[in-house]
This record gives sequence, C-alpha cells and structure tokens, in this order.
Amino acid sequence: MASQPGPLTQWPWQRLGNMKYVLLAPLLAHSVHKFMTVKPEDRDMFNFLIIPSLLMRLLHAQLWITLSRMKTANSKHSIVDKSLDFEQVDRERNWDDQIILTAILAYVVNKVIPGASHLPWWNTRGAILISVLHIGPVEFLYYWFHRALHHHYLYSRYHSHHHASVVTEPITSVIHPFAEELVYFLLFAIPPITTAITGSGSIITSYGYLNYIDFMNYMGHCNFEMVPKWLLDSFPPLKYLMYTPSFHSLHHTRFRTNYSLFMPIYDYIYGTVDESSDELHERSLRKKEEMVDVVHLTHLTTLQSMYHSRIGLSSLASKPYKHQWYLWIVWPFTHALVQLAWHIGTTFTVERNKLEKLRMETWMVPRYSFQYATFAGKEKINGLIEEAILEADKRGAKVLSLGLLNQADELNGCGLLYVKRNPKLKVRIVDGTSLAVAVVLHSIPKGTQSVLLLVGNVSKMALSLCLALCQIDIQVEMVQRDKFNLLKQRLPPQLQKYLVFSGKYRSKTWLLGNGVSDQEQRNASEGIHFIPYSQFPPRVVREDCIYHCTPAMLVPKAYQNLHACENWLPRRVMSAWRVAGIVHALEQWNKNECGETVSNIETMWRAALRHGFLPYDGVL
Repeated sequence: MASQPGPLTQWPWQRLGNMKYVLLAPLLAHSVHKFMTVKPEDRDMFNFLIIPSLLMRLLHAQLWITLSRMKTANSKHSIVDKSLDFEQVDRERNWDDQIILTAILAYVVNKVIPGASHLPWWNTRGAILISVLHIGPVEFLYYWFHRALHHHYLYSRYHSHHHASVVTEPITSVIHPFAEELVYFLLFAIPPITTAITGSGSIITSYGYLNYIDFMNYMGHCNFEMVPKWLLDSFPPLKYLMYTPSFHSLHHTRFRTNYSLFMPIYDYIYGTVDESSDELHERSLRKKEEMVDVVHLTHLTTLQSMYHSRIGLSSLASKPYKHQWYLWIVWPFTHALVQLAWHIGTTFTVERNKLEKLRMETWMVPRYSFQYATFAGKEKINGLIEEAILEADKRGAKVLSLGLLNQADELNGCGLLYVKRNPKLKVRIVDGTSLAVAVVLHSIPKGTQSVLLLVGNVSKMALSLCLALCQIDIQVEMVQRDKFNLLKQRLPPQLQKYLVFSGKYRSKTWLLGNGVSDQEQRNASEGIHFIPYSQFPPRVVREDCIYHCTPAMLVPKAYQNLHACENWLPRRVMSAWRVAGIVHALEQWNKNECGETVSNIETMWRAALRHGFLPYDGVL
C-alpha cells in the first residue's frame, strides 16, 4: 500500500483472494463456445488464445521467481545484497493481478477495437510497426510518466507502493496500485492496437510483444546480473537500447536516476542516467562467492514440498506447509519434478541468511522423504550428503547441520559415517540432538512428574530424551514392551528405576516419536498433551487433545533474509536441529555432535538463549 493511498489504489477483486480467477470463467466459457460452434475458417484464434496466454504468462513469471531465488541464494550472483522479509512477500502476493487484468481487457479490445479480431498469425509490417512504436511513443511516454510518478504528490499516493521493495524480485516489477497499472496497460496497448486499426496486426506480434514486456520487466527486477559484458562491448549501441538488472537496481536504491522503461536512451538524453551504472554492472559480474560459516542440509519431504520451498511458489513458501488440494491439478508436472530430482547429481543452495557476522546457507538434497526408505536410494543419498559435506569443508564452513532424515541412524549413524570416511574434515557435523532434547524438556508442562514415551523407532533422540528425563527425576512410562527393554538396557543402572513399563495410558503428557500409529493416539484420554520429539509432526487424529509443534525456537530479530517458512513451522520459527548448528558456530565449538555423541543439553540451551533464540512451544 502506498504511504498515502490515492483514488483507485485497491484492485477491484482484492477481497476475493484466489477466487478472483472465477471472474475469467464467463470469458473462458464464451471463448470456448464460440470456438467450438463456428466453422474452422471463421474461428478467432486471438480470442481463443487469451486464457492459454494467461497460463503461459503465469508460468513465465514463476520460472523467473525460481531462477532469481536460486541465483540470489548464491552470494556471487546478487546485486543488492540486503535482507528480504515476509512483509515484502505479503505485499507482492498479488503479482498475478495484472495478468488477470490484461486478459479481461484483451477480451474487451478483441470485441470493441476494429481489426482486433480474426487476426492472421503473422504480419511483417505489423512487427516493424510495433518495434517502432515501442522505441518511440511507448519508451518516451513511459519515461516522463515515470518521472511524474516520482513527484511527491503521485509518489506518496501511488508509486511508493512499488518502491517499498528495495531488494527486488522479478514479480516486484508488476506490483503497482490499480490506477497505475491501468495507465501502464493503456501505454503498452498503443503498439498492438495501432497495428490492429491499421490492418497490420497479427497473433504472433501481439502475444510476442506482451511476452517481451514480461521478460524485460522480470529481468530488470531479478536482482542478479545476467547480461554479459562482452555483449555490450561487442555492440556498444546496445547499452542505449537494453537495460541490465544492475542498471534498474540503481533506480530502486537511489530513486532519482535510471527512469527508463527498458531502453536507457532517454536517461542518457535527459541526463538522468546514474553515473555508477557501468561500474555496478561490471562489479556485479566480477563478484566472487562468499565464504560460508554454517550449512544446513535439508531435503524435500512430500510430493508437494517443492512448491512450498523458497524456490517454489513464494506465496506458499511464506506460510507453514499445508497440503493444498488444488496442486493435484498439476500432478503430471509434480511427477516430472520427482524424476528430475532423482537425476540431479548434486545438492543446491535454496537459502542464504546472516546473523551477526555469521553467514549461513541452506542446501537441499534433491530427494523426497519416501526415497530415503529405499535401499537403492540410501546409497545415492549418502553419496550426495558426503559430497555436500566435502564441498562445505572446501568452502571453509565451520559447521554443517543435518536436517530431517539426513541424520537418520539407519542411513549414516547420525552422521558418524562421514566423519569415519573423512577423518581430516575441518567442518564439524552437528545432528542437533542436544538442543532438540532441551526444547522438548522445556515444552513439558511445569509440575509434570511422569510422561508417556511412545517410541516409533528406538533412535538416538529417544534414548537421549529418556536419559535426560530420568536425570531430572521425571518418571518415563512406556507401553511398548520391546522398546522398553531396549531403552532400559542402555540406561545407567542408577536411572533405570525412572523408566517403568505400564499397561495403561495414565500420563497427561505424551512424547511422540516417528512412526507412532493413529491407534496409539486414540488410546489417549481427553486433554492429553502430545509433544513430538521427532523431526516430523504426528498426524492430528484427536481434536480433543493438544498437539504441540515439533522441537523449534524463535529466531532473533537480527536474523536476516528470512522470508520462507521451514516446512510446517510458522514464520521466523526454526527447527531445533537447524538452530543447533548455528549455535555451535556462534560458540566456536570445535567438536562434532554426531554418532552417539550428545553435547551438554543445558549448555546448549543456555547458549541458544544467549544468542537471542527464544523458546517456542506452538500448539497446532
């Protein structure tokens, strides 16, 4: 929203949310009906292709979002290296509004403007005319309209909404108040409407011009430099005919320079080009990859998880993971992503953050949770993880934390496998068990004297939690005889009295591990606290019980560039296993926490609090 919103700021369908696409239903129905009921030679292909064009434009935008976020996750590619936050993601959530508006107005133009219907596929004269009209009237009028928008009156009422984003993303380019976007449509409609009126219009030039506008808009706001210096050196006049991402980024950081649309020629003519444009372009291309201090290694979970990741759909990534029924519509594409992930031979960076002087990156293993359970998958996954560890070591990382199933005991002995294979590793492997246990202990209601431990799999986490509970005199009840015997054998003799086998579900606090069945949850009485100690949340079976979040902590306010949720966790909440790696690096501890090794639980907890991480005991 602009600082002082003017008339026609809000979009007409703002309150409809995602239901705004219903507005296109009558137009689509009319277009399809008309297409099916007329003779083939009388079909209006321009009209019929409006909705398919809309879908392609949505895909085009999403590809730019993914590409930009993958590139800017790597420090050497970003132009403006500042923090992006949830506020900006929310402000830019309606980036598709202008695509819907264009589709609606395209139907109107097709019906009202003479010569705008039944266009041929190609017209050479029209292609030349569109090019001339863009270089002339469109670029010229846009330049002066843009300068007018920076006058205090219009800026405060309209254009300030766009400039609220200093660190731009591709979709920042289309984030404008409704009135401003209407003016842009009228401006960009000059070339195609002129060709239609003069009888030189065509389908390819009209839709091609629209995609040219999208491409240049997204490129200019992508925040990574992609125009090579050799291209501008080989054809010097090109610098006046095509801007670069770094050229336009200066407009968002300095505001009073580089006003041009896509062709900087008018900035050069009227003296508003930023003097540092060429220098920033060259410096952006020369940037080297920064050292990284902490790497968190995660992986995909469900089939929909790619869409919820930071490089997926930004609107979903900024919210806790929740199954979305409408994503099944694109199941062929989802299946293709699974196949693609299986054949990707390396991890890739999906997020980059800073805290104090600490530089952190999140790397993703291109595998889904179900693939970790297959024998063939384990070998490949171990290879990917080991390669990632060696790469982190090569880049000077101090700590690598293992997230989700990357630290599974049955996969790699909680990370010990890699330490044994590579005894000269300088990077420290952290599985985060100590902090996860500490978070669970502080989630248990005060005054609790006994808890019920439901163990899906007897893991390092289950044993460490059981041991910690016994050490603070809390009785641990179990109803699984085989798992009770396994845990009791591994407890010190003086603590075994605190672990008891019970045939009844008497405790009011249940600690749930991976693999706990729905039936076991149904045995609980009303009001029971379900506190998971696993990486994955249990399935919610009982509405009359209290489900707690998986072990997690709130991140400090100083934690930068956090604008995507970690799986199912709320905003600015981070899994205890990931936090443990960061704390390990902040404290400069020179030891691994993997295999059977568990850091001191109380020391880890106090260190996390000291560095600004706060307890989080969210209830689902």
